[in-house]
Amino acid sequence: MSRLEILRFALRGLAANKLRSFLTTLGILIGVAAVILLVAFGEGASQSIQQSIQRLGANTLTISASFAGGGGGGGFGGGGRAAGGRNEGPRTQARPLTLEDARALTDREQVPSVRSVSPVVTANAATAVHEGASHTIAQLVGTYPSYFEATNRPVESGTYFVNDDVLAARKVMVIGRTVAEELFGTADPVGRPVSVSGVPFTVIGVLRESGSAGMQDADDVAVVPLPAVQQSLTGFGALGSIIVQATGADTTDSAQAEVTAVLDQRHGITPAGVADYRILNQATLQETVSSTVGIFTALLGAVAAISLLVGGIGITNIMLVTVTERTREIGIRKAIGAPRSAILGQFLLEATVLSLVGGLSGVAIAFAGTRFTIAGISPVLVPSSIALALGVSVGIGLFFGGYPANRAARLRPIEALRHE
Repeated sequence: MSRLEILRFALRGLAANKLRSFLTTLGILIGVAAVILLVAFGEGASQSIQQSIQRLGANTLTISASFAGGGGGGGFGGGGRAAGGRNEGPRTQARPLTLEDARALTDREQVPSVRSVSPVVTANAATAVHEGASHTIAQLVGTYPSYFEATNRPVESGTYFVNDDVLAARKVMVIGRTVAEELFGTADPVGRPVSVSGVPFTVIGVLRESGSAGMQDADDVAVVPLPAVQQSLTGFGALGSIIVQATGADTTDSAQAEVTAVLDQRHGITPAGVADYRILNQATLQETVSSTVGIFTALLGAVAAISLLVGGIGITNIMLVTVTERTREIGIRKAIGAPRSAILGQFLLEATVLSLVGGLSGVAIAFAGTRFTIAGISPVLVPSSIALALGVSVGIGLFFGGYPANRAARLRPIEALRHE
């Protein structure tokens, strides 16, 4: 009996019970689609988080005040202190971050691994007005020109402000895409006046679009010279943070150690004390987040794979029913000379076709599902998950179809012919 004839018998057997075959493939379809979609969702979430972190650059350190007791010196992703950070000991008098702290970090003799230092103050929910149009800016940032390079925020149109603008405390502003659209619509904002909480500014540039990170719009931002914000809006108090850019990705840890030494000295932090600041290392944070999301994605895929197992059990059940129903047919075929291998091959092929059709349909459904954004995250197809899901689905057909096929092949012709 040729392989083509075996395939023809298998397809005819499946076509004889169309509804049963469809319901069997449905279990495999759901399992394959769930595995691929959940892995794609995890990959999309991972890329979205990594892109948000990369906006600050892989060689960037963010220093912020930390006044919490106990382990206040620690930070997420290993960024709280330099290697071997202290978590126990008496707390010294907490001091805020100041402009003098930022200037001390520009000393190349003490911090040779640092390329630039950008002090930052932030005025949240500042209302901007332009010719009757009003918009509440989520973040109004006062800083130095080095901030744009350190945070990887290039200008799409116009230009940055420069050091002379900082020294003269000029009221100039670089705005994000969201602010530009809300205040100016389709018009070019460059050179136009904007009033922020009653203080007049002039727009000199528009940042390239960064997109949203979950619920936060990274383009709802305006960046102005530090003294301009301090004079008009926040006052000359503590800094919100200090952005430090290392000379390269390979010197980030060295820069963190050098910054820690300088700030410990300035803030009077003893070896047994707990720091009143924390340092967020973007490279370390990215590695930690990637590892965490990878584990989460693997768990999602494992949970979805359970449905594939359920689909395999369904194939076994249906094939056993099929063998029972077609016992007399099997007996007739064996009586007229059909070899054991032909019977075995037919039922194995039926199970494999069911699982393969379900697998391919599941891939198609998953591909369509990745075209939609879920909770602000765009799923990203992972080719390896497609290959794995299809391979597993075919393997399930062979494995779970093996027992019914063997049972059919072992039937004795005389007993099969007597079956009613």
